[in-house]
Amino acid sequence: MSNAPIYHIDPKAFWIDPYPDLAKMRANTPIAYVPELDATLLTLRNDIFREEKNIVVFSSEQPGGLMTTLMGENMMRKDGAPHMAERKAIFPTVSPRTVRDVWKSQFESATRAILDRLPSDQVDLVSDFAMPVSAEALKAITGLTNMHFAEMDRVSQGMIDGCANYGGDPKVEANCHDCTASIDAHIDEQIPILKREPDLSLLSVAMKSGMPEGQVRANIKLAISGGQNEPRDAIAGAIAALLQHPLQLEKALSGKVSWLQVFEEYARWMSPIGMTPRRIAQRYTLDDITFEPEDRAFLMFGSGNRDELIFDHADTFDVTRDTTKAISFGAGPHFCAGAWASRCMIAEVALPMFFERFADATLTEPVAYRGWAFRGPLSVQASGLVQ
Repeated sequence: MSNAPIYHIDPKAFWIDPYPDLAKMRANTPIAYVPELDATLLTLRNDIFREEKNIVVFSSEQPGGLMTTLMGENMMRKDGAPHMAERKAIFPTVSPRTVRDVWKSQFESATRAILDRLPSDQVDLVSDFAMPVSAEALKAITGLTNMHFAEMDRVSQGMIDGCANYGGDPKVEANCHDCTASIDAHIDEQIPILKREPDLSLLSVAMKSGMPEGQVRANIKLAISGGQNEPRDAIAGAIAALLQHPLQLEKALSGKVSWLQVFEEYARWMSPIGMTPRRIAQRYTLDDITFEPEDRAFLMFGSGNRDELIFDHADTFDVTRDTTKAISFGAGPHFCAGAWASRCMIAEVALPMFFERFADATLTEPVAYRGWAFRGPLSVQASGLVQ
């Protein structure tokens, strides 16, 4: 393992709120080995931004990693030419033009229908609004329109739990296998349909590109694991943050800031994707810390997004903030391929459409945010949603 200073965490407390520990690491041991995670954590924004691009050392290729073992070797677990080839193959699905010309109208239609169904008295904005909005969008993008939105949410959560199962809980692993089997069954149903009637969905585009079927399936699972829970949590979390900060909400409602600024600040402040793992491919020294081959390193996006050296009052939710140095979507060749779709779904559709109808919504319970690898609100209980 690396010779980084050792920093111990309480895993439960870290799941509840990682930010106090991450702040201590940034201040005292910005590169630290955490025995409870069996990984060396990089916590400063500039270190993460630089080293994520250093793929000859911080490699995405992890043959024995949880994601590869449970979901297959998708493009996120490849570097260099193999990664870029698969990224290029799926680009027609997630390009800014496709998002604008194909997906946005579908996002709007689905969101409108979900808003129409919301009760006015008591709503959980995670399960009743954000979850189906995210899932219906993901059904269209992946091509798995035969999957119920609740099943899309279940299988995404199951894979996320599996990929973060560093404690090796057999029940979590078994559930993950059940979720990937469900995705494969839905893919099986859609393959003949999309061969007859191809479209711009990920399944259709990947098949047309000649990508091997195993890779198609692995990349569909990747899209679901990264395209459901994170947008769901960002939608519900951003609404909650605005309702908790009425002066910030007024800036958005009055047009002083854009909904995109709101989303980008929320993604910095609460970082739905808080970490990405890397395998050390060769011996490497950084700031007197020497990494050894096969070490495991975690690039802590959530910490980098609250780096006091980069962001003033970094723990404060401020929609007027300049977020250009935030690393919410990663950096370098692994910059999130679904970023344009997420920005459209959240900043152009979900947030403005929700507050156009429900500017007087109020929270009825405190909001609990949880997680460190993936972070979001457990629920967002609200009322006052008068149509």
